[in-house]
Amino acid sequence: MVDAANAEESRMSMGLRWLGTGTTILMLAGCAGQRGGDIPYNPAGFVAPDAAPLPTLTTDYRMGSGDVVSIRVFRVDSMSGDQTIDTAGRVNLPLLGLVPAAGRTTSELEADLKRQLGTRYLNDPQVAVSLKSAVQKTITVDGSVTQPGLYPVQAGSTLITAIAMARGTAEGANSRRVVVFRRVNGQRMAAAFDLSTIRKGEEPDPTIYAEDVIVVDGSRTSAAMKSVLQSLPFVSIFRPF
Repeated sequence: MVDAANAEESRMSMGLRWLGTGTTILMLAGCAGQRGGDIPYNPAGFVAPDAAPLPTLTTDYRMGSGDVVSIRVFRVDSMSGDQTIDTAGRVNLPLLGLVPAAGRTTSELEADLKRQLGTRYLNDPQVAVSLKSAVQKTITVDGSVTQPGLYPVQAGSTLITAIAMARGTAEGANSRRVVVFRRVNGQRMAAAFDLSTIRKGEEPDPTIYAEDVIVVDGSRTSAAMKSVLQSLPFVSIFRPF
């Protein structure tokens, strides 16, 4: 029982820490199987989120596909510049070709480049590698889904694929009201979507981005989350909260 309670508390804090406990959001509660609530459906202003900040501990951060690194080789301008790590986890450099970068820290990549250049081309090469931008690669899926949790997200992911990663909606889920929270133009924003119409092709399947929080309404939406949602006052949507 203690383990179950701890797991529930951990899952709740995972989703709600993004929303903020001392601020205001909109309630999801409503009649099962219906649209509704004050959160608008498919709003035009619900666009791609703001760029994610760099990780706090960049020296410990292990890079991945989509991250951009700045590589500087002293007195070798042709090898200096920004590089985006490709889908295979590599950067493509003159002389060296494709070099593995994903899963490494900047210092580890820097050491490898120094070793390769020193062995094959330069005497005591001076190399500096820094993280220029990082792709945050997870989303939170919560509420009435089979397996709530944190999931990796790739470019081009949609709401349908996000729900599928959580093993689909659970029994008692209201697929007609799924809410996505994200930060746009410096504000925390929310929009509701109807999975039933999306699955029929009647409405577009919205793109999901890293750091989005997705909540499926329904009977399996945790009591803790419903309690928090219902304890907060109503505000107009698209205000900071």
